[in-house]
Amino acid sequence: MHSRSHQTLPLTLPEARRAVLALQGLYSPRSWWGKQGLKAFFKQVRSIQFDPINVVGRNPDLVLQSRVKDYRPELLDEMLYQDRSLIDNWDKMASLSLVEDWPYFARHRDRMEDIFGVPSEVVMSLADEVLDQIRSEGPQCSLDYDIDHKTDWAWGPARAVRASLEGLYKMGRLGVHHRVNNRRYFDLIENLIPEEILSSADPNGNHEEYQHWHVLRRIGALGLAHPNAGEQWGGILGVKSARRREIIRNLLASGELLQVEIEELPGEDFFLRREDEAIVEQALSAEISPGAALIAPLDNLLWDRKSLQRLFDFSYMWEVYKPEKQRQYGYYVLPVLYGDRFVARLDPAFDRSTGTLTIKDWWWEANGQVTGELKTAVNACLADFLRYLNATELRCSPSLREKKNLEWLGEV
Repeated sequence: MHSRSHQTLPLTLPEARRAVLALQGLYSPRSWWGKQGLKAFFKQVRSIQFDPINVVGRNPDLVLQSRVKDYRPELLDEMLYQDRSLIDNWDKMASLSLVEDWPYFARHRDRMEDIFGVPSEVVMSLADEVLDQIRSEGPQCSLDYDIDHKTDWAWGPARAVRASLEGLYKMGRLGVHHRVNNRRYFDLIENLIPEEILSSADPNGNHEEYQHWHVLRRIGALGLAHPNAGEQWGGILGVKSARRREIIRNLLASGELLQVEIEELPGEDFFLRREDEAIVEQALSAEISPGAALIAPLDNLLWDRKSLQRLFDFSYMWEVYKPEKQRQYGYYVLPVLYGDRFVARLDPAFDRSTGTLTIKDWWWEANGQVTGELKTAVNACLADFLRYLNATELRCSPSLREKKNLEWLGEV
């Protein structure tokens, strides 16, 4: 680091990469353990994005396996649906967050009430029947209701009861009691959240305070944040580009943010929560052996694709919704991180019946050098990934091994 003022933090590009990885719990990967480590990661980033598609795990499972040593999906489900220290929530999009953050999202729930709470809308037309059945029979999914008529909903035509459950959930009247695979079973929110949290007033006294809180929170979720527009800022009520930049200026003036100036990126200012400065300083002074990790498609690290390109010279797009012929790589491709750079990406498949993880394809990044240290780190990462999946075998075809310089892969 170079000399700095009280509001700025000058970094070189390699330092900035290490900083954002440290803030994301990836410098080095899998350095946290168990429930305590999982909760520590949530306290750092506050929310991770939920997506149910399960090729080699759901998105939150993939996020957590790269941070928490010996992570298993059952650990997350236990914290969500037994301990209830975490909760299904709506932040950037469908997300998981700490239950203690529930009061801060009161304004979002009020907004959902404005949208779905109209008596003539489908949500409220079925609300009494939906809620009464839960009160009498316990947690319910949409299939538990004998209501067959359909309605237009955000994702297209849907059963009206499903729309009602979804609306009541977004309004905060219901919460997710548990999931069976990806089917949600809903319960009354008062049965899921402790009374002292549920009855807490919104800590933000007005809408301006809320907006400042949510922008600051999102910067923490990103680690280093660039003010450019993008989906990384989604879900913050009433904050478009001009307002976001104004809030960032206010947070900088109040001392809650530091401006990060990257030597190799003049004019591209990033911002860091001041409370995270110590993490950055520790990462830049530490000597670590580079580790490798497979990164989730909707990982916090990948939310801002423009900054991913700026900082890591790495371009990534999740191609799961692209027609097959339009995909550059594959359906569910995972980036491979090594140390402070992205070195490759792979297209995985997992056969649960045989416990076999197959690498269907592999793409090295240009100008990368496949060293012995990289091979050791990637093999250790894959061994951990097999344990996370409870897989017993790693397969990679001989032709792919020969073609992509992967003869060493799986030598653990």
